[in-house]
Amino acid sequence: MSNRRQFLSVAALGLASTSALADNLTYQSFHAALECNARLLTYADHTGDVAGEATVLGHLPKDLNGVFYRNGPGRFELGGERYHHWFDGDGFAQRWQIRDGKVSHIGRFVVTQKFIEESNAGKFLYPAFGTYIDRKGVKNNDAINVANTNLLPLDGRVYALWEGGSATELDPDTLAIRGIKTWRKDLKAMPFSAHPKMDPDGGLWNFGSAPGANQLIIYRLNAQGEVTRTAGLPVPQLNMVHDFVVSGRHLIFLVSPYDLGSEPDTSFADRLHWAGDRRPLRAVVISKDTLALRQVFELPARSVFHLGNAYEDGACTRLDAVLHEGDALRKVGLPMRGAARMVADNPASTVQITLDYASGVAREARLFGVSEFPRVMPQVVSARHRKLLVLGASGRELILDSVNLIDTDTGKVDGYAFGTGWQVEEHVLVPRRGARSETDGYVVGVAQDTRRAQSVLTVFDAHNIKAGPLALARLPYRAPVCFHGNFQA
Repeated sequence: MSNRRQFLSVAALGLASTSALADNLTYQSFHAALECNARLLTYADHTGDVAGEATVLGHLPKDLNGVFYRNGPGRFELGGERYHHWFDGDGFAQRWQIRDGKVSHIGRFVVTQKFIEESNAGKFLYPAFGTYIDRKGVKNNDAINVANTNLLPLDGRVYALWEGGSATELDPDTLAIRGIKTWRKDLKAMPFSAHPKMDPDGGLWNFGSAPGANQLIIYRLNAQGEVTRTAGLPVPQLNMVHDFVVSGRHLIFLVSPYDLGSEPDTSFADRLHWAGDRRPLRAVVISKDTLALRQVFELPARSVFHLGNAYEDGACTRLDAVLHEGDALRKVGLPMRGAARMVADNPASTVQITLDYASGVAREARLFGVSEFPRVMPQVVSARHRKLLVLGASGRELILDSVNLIDTDTGKVDGYAFGTGWQVEEHVLVPRRGARSETDGYVVGVAQDTRRAQSVLTVFDAHNIKAGPLALARLPYRAPVCFHGNFQA
């Protein structure tokens, strides 16, 4: 790939030039706040691997057997210093095994080369997404790869994903690291997003982006994990793109209006400057058959992390997204120093966007209020769907505490709120074998009971979420909060 060298150098420099030095003041501020607010446990540092059996309350369905793989940041502190952003922490992979009415759990750090070097040094060495550190030079993207965002099961293997660099292969049973995955020699150390989308044939689509390079790299892998197609597409004023959606004929990316500055001695996150007063949110549509740009749509300026699903509707494409008013990216770091994230700062809503190719106009329909982590049943990815799963927040603070299944046709919501003292992580829809509808199955996820400092696996009947969990599987300990994961039957 002719642009590989440029792509790697821009990506590495974007982080190597990375405001805020990891410091003891942030450490002290967080721990002082934690003594008064148990809800901050979800942002607390974690040390050591864990394993244990859960105590099951309620009844696990007999036909629900499989592994729920999860991944998120676990190490935020080292040498008396603390990272400044939630996205910075070293990956902590988790494996929830559901079998014969019992639940077991394994959690262990993804022991990357970065993790080893910094553990041996007793301090952070490398730049992170939201924290400036400049103690050791960066050779390429994988020198700073924290492998902390998702776990992807594919063809009998499991990969820890982080959008700035390569996938990291783990043992599916023990989660021990097997090494960096190079999909093809000319793609070594290239960014590989943490949000791949499965295709009905068992393969997947994914992308990579390097801030400053103004280019997206598209990947198509078959069911055996072999790269079958790649392409590079220029996208002006490209910045952080975390997620995308795939429809029957298109790949769609939402690009928020940020400018990428060139300030020295600042983190990558602090170099992203909100430009919503000057530029719109853009929907960039790429044709699957040619991997060429088809059309760009403009929407009111908002920031976005996650999208749901997309499908073709005649001469239009419809997609779901969670849109945040203003610059939501910077506020994610507030709890790292013990400060609260307030809903009013960047109110969010789940919307369905219709892209009309003939008129060039994008329309929106609101589906739900403050929310995040949209998911659909795996069998409807890239096809027409009528059910969208999201988490909701009911209080003034941005603490996700409810699970909600939205009927995208009627707007009706089937939801359950856990209440005060709980923080809910991403949930996924798991179909029963031979499922005939989008509610013929279960909703599986993890919730944090901050009052008891326990992580809890949750299982709902997808047809009746408001009735509450069918089962709660409580660990005797707290495991780090995860970002994303996938269920494998």
